[in-house]
Amino acid sequence: MSDYRIQGATGEWEVVIGLEVHAQVTSNAKLFSGSSTTFGAEPNTQVSLVDAAMPGMLPVPNAECIRQAVRTGMAIDAQINTWSRFDRKNYFYADLPQGYQISQLYHPLVGEGAIDISLDEKNPDASGKRIGVERIHVEQDAGKLMHDQHPTRSYVDLNRSGVALMEIVSRPDMASPAEAGAYLRKLRSILRYVGSCDGNMEEGSMRADVNVSVRKAGEPLGTRTETKNVNSVRFVMAAIEHEANRQVDVLESGGRIVQETRLFDPDKGVTRSMRSKEDAHDYRYFPDPDLLPLVLDDAFLEACRASLPELPDAKRRRYEAAGITPYNATVLTAEVESARWFDALLEAGAAAPQAANWTTSELFGALNRTGRGFADSPVTPVQAAELLALVADGTLSNSLAKQVFEIMLETGDGAIKVVEDRGLKQTSDTGAIDAAITAIIAANADKVADYRGGKDKLFGFFVGQTMKAMAGKANPGVVNERLKAMLDQG
Repeated sequence: MSDYRIQGATGEWEVVIGLEVHAQVTSNAKLFSGSSTTFGAEPNTQVSLVDAAMPGMLPVPNAECIRQAVRTGMAIDAQINTWSRFDRKNYFYADLPQGYQISQLYHPLVGEGAIDISLDEKNPDASGKRIGVERIHVEQDAGKLMHDQHPTRSYVDLNRSGVALMEIVSRPDMASPAEAGAYLRKLRSILRYVGSCDGNMEEGSMRADVNVSVRKAGEPLGTRTETKNVNSVRFVMAAIEHEANRQVDVLESGGRIVQETRLFDPDKGVTRSMRSKEDAHDYRYFPDPDLLPLVLDDAFLEACRASLPELPDAKRRRYEAAGITPYNATVLTAEVESARWFDALLEAGAAAPQAANWTTSELFGALNRTGRGFADSPVTPVQAAELLALVADGTLSNSLAKQVFEIMLETGDGAIKVVEDRGLKQTSDTGAIDAAITAIIAANADKVADYRGGKDKLFGFFVGQTMKAMAGKANPGVVNERLKAMLDQG
């Protein structure tokens, strides 16, 4: 799908990209304890004895975290492993109280799946690409080191210690920063539809480790680096751009790429070395002796599948089948909040194509202008359907509808109430329109003569003058019809 290449002194280079996305599971409790996962709490106020690794404390799996991970796997048509196992990943760091992380290396909960992406919103199916997902496993998060609280010491906040994460590991199927951005946005959209992760990257509940390598066309895969914990789509794309160009520069100058872990500096837009890349044997993985394998029965899997909502691609196809353009359908389904709002608008009786045009232009514009989202839109789907119905039956012209909508935004009133209170109903009264036209013709005899002499473009002038005289309330169709008849009489 992508023709992205880096032009080096020795020729073109391809970029090979894989993402490991850590998504915090939507749950009121941590993976192996009952501690809260609320964002923004005071440091070390959401830490149980299990999270702090006190002696004798044993982990107990949170069934909701397992359910959410399974539902996520089903949403990307992945293999669900009915038997999986937890492993200990051993390393020593100040924010890891146990001295190990409970993860899943050898037998993950979810196997292979795929996510379809597109770089063309106007024709998503024609320009699509399938990105493979290798696995999804569940694991616990570490705590957080805070280096800016004291001039000589680092503080440890264990609120995140034990928080449930899904690690979603892609295949190295992406070949450009744009593809990686599209993949991350699509994955975040699916997670939000499913409800398994809120996708708030700025809060750390979704972050990506970015694996990048470069090669000449047709050559084997190059040595990759991993840039850790990148927390926005824009930063992921920037990190890939910089890291790929850095690798090309190193290789073309006769150097070699070291397999290592790097960090991205968003202020400078560069990556820098953090440590040499560890392999699995460095972590001394072994099965966690305190946890039994997870065994999923058919009833659990059926309940998970039955709980899934209509997903973005299926919803987009349904919208297109209802006459909505591919572009509008893509925009409306990109985020679950807009899709739910629009579904409610259709359920309230609005015609699909007109409703889509209005939502993507008028409503999106108003929400952006006022800094609001669909969740706190001052106009409800029912009120919007009422407004669109008044346009459809001729009560309001498009220009009047814009006025009514602005008043609805300010007051929260319904469209009918605004029309009645402000006297904004469109008129098709030919007597009133004829009277206005007669006055305009009499006041513009020179332009009437020019029009009748062949200057057809002056017709627009007469339409504008008539609409102004009628305070914008005249039916444009009737105005055009009566103007043509009365101007042609001479």
